[in-house]
Amino acid sequence: FTPNVDVLSRIKIGQLKSARFKIEQRQLDIKNNKASSTDEIGELSKRDILMLGIGIYWGEGSKSNENIRIINSDHRIIKVSIRWFKDICGLKISNFVPSVHLYPDVPTDAAIKYWSKVTKIPETQFGKTQVDRRENKSKNRKNKLPYGTLHLQVKSCGDKKKGRSLHRKIMGWIEATINKI
Repeated sequence: FTPNVDVLSRIKIGQLKSARFKIEQRQLDIKNNKASSTDEIGELSKRDILMLGIGIYWGEGSKSNENIRIINSDHRIIKVSIRWFKDICGLKISNFVPSVHLYPDVPTDAAIKYWSKVTKIPETQFGKTQVDRRENKSKNRKNKLPYGTLHLQVKSCGDKKKGRSLHRKIMGWIEATINKI
C-alpha cells in the first residue's frame, strides 16, 4: 500500500497543528507559572535580600584569600550582587573594581561598555581585561559568552570594615546559614 500525496499532506498538516498546539500550551504554562511565582514571592524584605546575597556569594563568590569577589556572566547575578553589597554591606560604587574575562572572539571595548552599563560603574574604574587564549579550549565557544565574564571585586578604600573584615563577616553569614538548615 502506498499512501497518496493528499493523505501524506494531511498527516503533515496534522503534525504541524499538534506541534503548534504543544508550543502554545508550553508558552501558556510558562506565563501562568511566572504570574503565580510573582504572587508567591511578594515584596522582598531587607532580610530576604540578605539571604539571597548570601546564597549568591556562597555559589559564586571567592571563599579564599579574604578577597571579596563574585564572578559570573549573568548580568542579573551581577546586578543583584551589587545591590546586596550596597544595601546590606554598605559599599559604594567606588568600592568596586570590576574586570572582564573574555575569549578572543569578544571585542574588549564592547564588553567593557556593556558591563559598565549593567553595573553603572564607570569604565575608568575597570581593572585589566583578561583574554583566554589557551589553545586546548574548545573551538565551539564562539558567541557562548558574548560579553565575557565579569569579575566583580571589592576594594576597601581604606575602610577596614569593607575589606578582610567584610569577607570574614560574609563567610560567617554563610556558615551560620548552613548551620541553621
